[in-house]
Amino acid sequence: MAPASKSEKKASVDAAAWVFNVVTSVGIIIVNKALMATYGFSFATTLTGLHFVTTTLMTSILKMLGYIQPSHLPFPELLKFVLFANFSIVGMNVSLMWNSVGFYQIAKLSMIPVSCLLEIVFDKIQYSRDTKLSICIVLLGVGVCTVTDVSVNTRGFVAAFVAVWSTSLQQYYVHFLQRKYSLSSFNLLGHTAPAQAGSLLLIGPFLDYWLTNNRVDRFAYNSGSMMFIFMSCTIAVGTNLSQFICIGRFTAVSFQVLGHMKTILVLIMGFFFFGREGLNVHVVIGMLIAVCGMIWYGNVSTKPGGKERLNHSLPTNKTENQ
Repeated sequence: MAPASKSEKKASVDAAAWVFNVVTSVGIIIVNKALMATYGFSFATTLTGLHFVTTTLMTSILKMLGYIQPSHLPFPELLKFVLFANFSIVGMNVSLMWNSVGFYQIAKLSMIPVSCLLEIVFDKIQYSRDTKLSICIVLLGVGVCTVTDVSVNTRGFVAAFVAVWSTSLQQYYVHFLQRKYSLSSFNLLGHTAPAQAGSLLLIGPFLDYWLTNNRVDRFAYNSGSMMFIFMSCTIAVGTNLSQFICIGRFTAVSFQVLGHMKTILVLIMGFFFFGREGLNVHVVIGMLIAVCGMIWYGNVSTKPGGKERLNHSLPTNKTENQ
């Protein structure tokens, strides 16, 4: 009775973590799209820096109240994480500017096989045939939904390459650091958010000026744009936290595969909010294929042999009593 109840509790917490991540991720996409389309606020890197300022404020308050226990993360590990994370943010923004939408989506899809490769090389993970097939079906479905025109140029390819590998490494590192140093999601955010906030606010205005030819300090702020910026920063706290929770409880690969449900929800929300032209037969077919692949992946990856670690040893440095 106890084991069944424990597994049911874990399943409930896992489902709640995914719902939390999906709701906050879709919410922030909708808010940011409205902010940029309605008010012309196109300073994505600076906005991300403000997101981490808000997250830092949240973790600092929780530390003062005693909800986050003291923990330790070595500076070299923190530096590597911040480099991966910031290159991911900058790389994705530059890739979106220099590439066609189709190639940008292909680059995003390639994060799944890259994340698989990282787990195979560093964690000695072995995937079953059904798990590999289910991942391929998800890739096919999301590709049918999102990939339209595809054109490639050298600088765009380099930007996409940097974005894909840095994002995959950052997500892998979230899971790795939580396991190695016994850090909770709040602990890890408490270490990384201040460093990311400071570095992104330092480079963000210059990068945004390079990308948009507009200065963030000369933007015509008003009550409407400030309200949307505030909403974006508030939702971002949940987005950042839920990402760390999901990757910590699962893996970067599972986060990427099941995370494409957000892509489908964004397409559906765009249909309701921005008109019917974004939804057609091949998009609906792609959605159905992707959802079937996600359901299959969720089923086969949790079965014995679906996804196994060949080497169970990992050096740990426990810094808190979980």
